[in-house]
Amino acid sequence: MPITYNTRTADHDIDPIFLHRWSPRAFTGEEMPDEVLMSLFEAARWAPSASNTQPWRFVYARRGTPQWDPLFGALMDMNQVWVANASVLAYVLSDRFRRKPDAEPMPNRSHSFDAGAAWAYLALQAQHLGWAAHGMGGFWPAEAHKALGAPEADYQVEAAIAIGRPTDASVLPEAYRAREVPSGREPVARFVFEGRLQG
Repeated sequence: MPITYNTRTADHDIDPIFLHRWSPRAFTGEEMPDEVLMSLFEAARWAPSASNTQPWRFVYARRGTPQWDPLFGALMDMNQVWVANASVLAYVLSDRFRRKPDAEPMPNRSHSFDAGAAWAYLALQAQHLGWAAHGMGGFWPAEAHKALGAPEADYQVEAAIAIGRPTDASVLPEAYRAREVPSGREPVARFVFEGRLQG
């Protein structure tokens, strides 16, 4: 039986938080309490990872602090327009290697996959607390690596994340307002196959 929340409809029974979570661009710009921000990273901490290597890393800055400008400057212009009103800008990185004491680092094939799980946990926790996290790929990788102090040989910059309290689309430039709605998804039958990939 279809389930509808937040203008979205799920064809199978799921918790409503998965339908309520979306990626707004309109933020109030209000300061985010430290305990709220740290709870997002605490949620990310408990994501699953291969052999429990936990390859994710997060680097963040609060709007209006000296740390903000380098991270903000690595974003493409189209994202700077609306991220300017976010409370926090973070980047999620992944360590390309499995590192153990007294052993040579070994390539970690699932580093990006695992970091994606951590990001998803963070985003769901933000939604749970009445905030929002909007992940984006619109940044300049070389500038991001430099701003984050992350050597490209060791780390993959996976995404930038704008975090803030969502608000009405009227705070956005007119060109962005029409897009300020939760997006739909392809049905399960389009991406799930039994036994063998089809089409």
